Amino acid sequence: MAPNIIFITSDQHRADAMGFLKPEVHTPHLDRLSADGTHFGTCITPSYVCQPARASILTGLLPLTHGVRDNGIDLPPDTGARGFAGQLGSRGYETAFFGKAHFSTKATFAATGTPEDQYNGALYERGWEGPYMGFQHVNLSVVGHFHKDRPPKRPLVGHWERWFLERGHDEEALRVWAEEVEAGQGAAQTWASALPVAWHSSTWIADRTIEWLSRRDRRKPFCIWTSFPDPHHPFDCPLPWSRLHRPAEISLPANRVMDLDRRPWWHRASLEGKPELDDPVLRRFREKGSRMPVQSDGQLAEMTANYYGMISLVDHSVGRILEALSHLQLADETYVVYASDHGDMLGNHGLYLKGPTPYEDLLRVPLLVRGPGVEAGATVNEPVSTLDLAPTFMEWSGAQPGANLHGSSLAGLCRGEDAPREAAYCEWHVEPSRCGVALRLHTVRTRTAKLTVEANSGAGEMYDLAADPDEMDNLFDKPEALALRQELEGLLAKAPSRSAEAAPLPIVGMT
Repeated sequence: MAPNIIFITSDQHRADAMGFLKPEVHTPHLDRLSADGTHFGTCITPSYVCQPARASILTGLLPLTHGVRDNGIDLPPDTGARGFAGQLGSRGYETAFFGKAHFSTKATFAATGTPEDQYNGALYERGWEGPYMGFQHVNLSVVGHFHKDRPPKRPLVGHWERWFLERGHDEEALRVWAEEVEAGQGAAQTWASALPVAWHSSTWIADRTIEWLSRRDRRKPFCIWTSFPDPHHPFDCPLPWSRLHRPAEISLPANRVMDLDRRPWWHRASLEGKPELDDPVLRRFREKGSRMPVQSDGQLAEMTANYYGMISLVDHSVGRILEALSHLQLADETYVVYASDHGDMLGNHGLYLKGPTPYEDLLRVPLLVRGPGVEAGATVNEPVSTLDLAPTFMEWSGAQPGANLHGSSLAGLCRGEDAPREAAYCEWHVEPSRCGVALRLHTVRTRTAKLTVEANSGAGEMYDLAADPDEMDNLFDKPEALALRQELEGLLAKAPSRSAEAAPLPIVGMT
């Protein structure tokens, strides 16, 4: 029988926030996954924000091709159905999705009819559990994180959201989630939540995954995508995980002050521009909710400790799934892959969360692989991308990855073969509705260097990451770096989606 695949993702997990890379972060199960398998140390995201990145993972296509150029644009269902889940399903795999999909927009301005649309609560009343985007069985956490300034609308969409609201008495779960169990430093969108861990989305998602594994059709191989919403903001880590990392012991970025004068023009413009949105709630959220105010060192340490605690709770949930595989005697015949959609600035260069500032903090993501024939204890530093996962899953299933995919299978690299990669690509087209300015960002990353060009203006930034890993010296306009710039521009011109750049941009909503 063909091998099984469990693909586990977190949301907004920096590439360096794992214990085997940064010992102050408590991730024993991810550390073991790395020791038992292969760690890809230079894996990048195809986009700096959730929806384009997730659509690219599913389809193996860059954002300009699948059409999801920014949050707020739905992945066309027929495109999603042709992704890796649909391909494996057609080969006899059982496919399932648990957790945060974000293939479609929740905060739409009008009903769109998708399972993630905030107006589609009646779908869940009818007991809907799929299919969706090629996955045969689906249990969704549509929000995963509530925001205190954006009350949830009823009826709630999402299997976890509806389950969550039923915990306790009279919406007790929602109340205790917002309670702060101890005084903090006042860090933005950060508190130690009183929510019981048993009611947390990470726990629920692991529970649903393990339950499905226990009752699946044992005559078929399976492919599961288990998607945790943490450690995405708000940083609302519950006890006891919120106390696992002590703020006083957190190491802060060396360059934690804004240095916009040394950056291309759009860094400042994206921070100071006004989102062009008619909806006042969404406009306020774009202006404040996704642009953290300047933090003191104490506030940044508190935020970071809570962020790490959320990662540790995800790690605990990953460990439960790995133990279930062992208990069910599936470990030897199952590939386990861990990744994230994008990173988080976490105070570096004085910035927080994510935005059109293509630093390594956002661009690089974790990627760990364990499974049959995968080299143990290995680190691969070739420039790869989460775009490469769809063709990898197809090769593992015995299918021939389509020639139209933008990613390339990682199976050879996982086996320890010498398979050098030239470059990996990222792109994000930002509309004025996001930050008041239109941007067309294209990034190419090699093993040792990175170039980003804003196509509207021709401005750019370029870093020699071998000599300048902190990205302090923008070489884009420096004559002595002309040869490197020409080399990277030549690679950027090879990006397979540049022909789609002029396609229209159908905004359907904003998240």
